[in-house]
Amino acid sequence: MEDESARMMELGLQGFSCSQILILLALEAQGKSNPDLVRAVSGLLSGMGAGKTCGALTGGACVLGLYAGKGHDRENSDERLPAMLTRFVEWFEQEFTPLYGSIDCSEIVQDDARLMFARCPEIIQRTHEQLKAILAENAIPATGLEREEPL
Repeated sequence: MEDESARMMELGLQGFSCSQILILLALEAQGKSNPDLVRAVSGLLSGMGAGKTCGALTGGACVLGLYAGKGHDRENSDERLPAMLTRFVEWFEQEFTPLYGSIDCSEIVQDDARLMFARCPEIIQRTHEQLKAILAENAIPATGLEREEPL
């Protein structure tokens, strides 16, 4: 866990956003690299550029999709994906709405860099841990996942 926290800080200092950090951690756990995917989730940055839904929430949903979603025409999404997404979103709302009044980036950081540096690392860390817990509860390995067979 300490190594993961250090890695999260390193990625943040490299300029990666909340959603990108979560995707990078998932890819690294799988022993993969996918700059196109990392670049794509930058569209979730700062609440999709409009202060809307927190990038840790939207990026976390992408992480669950990375592990359990459909990736090619001979593959199906894991049937548990909708329930995992629901559980994750409900957890996120219950955890962070009482603290910040909303799950929107604009409310969480209030356009204040100090709040961003104080709040976002904790949100990313807690989100990462919750994602690992949801995957474990569903017996989906959080490392080295390669799906050869359709689900």
